Amino acid sequence: METSTAVTALAALAHASRLSVFRLLVQAGQAGLAAGQISEALGIPPSSLSFHLKELARAAMVSCEQQGRFVIYRADFAAAAELVAFLSENCCAGQDCDLSNTCR
Repeated sequence: METSTAVTALAALAHASRLSVFRLLVQAGQAGLAAGQISEALGIPPSSLSFHLKELARAAMVSCEQQGRFVIYRADFAAAAELVAFLSENCCAGQDCDLSNTCR
């Protein structure tokens, strides 16, 4: 992953509403959710949600697909995994380590 791509993804996720949307879509899995379902579940007005979904899509953290009259949004699990891999790429100076048992 390029640094600029990681920065864009992190910037998109660095907002409480967008992070909530992304986490909800992760929970929904591959089935995804329609914008109305996301709005209802999180209490985000449709106009604001539209802006947040566009930012997440621009950062390639979510994808969308037209299904009839609904647009279904899904978390991009490959992009999320790539971001996590980028962030932990040089962990522990290249040695095997347990990420759950790091210095605090």
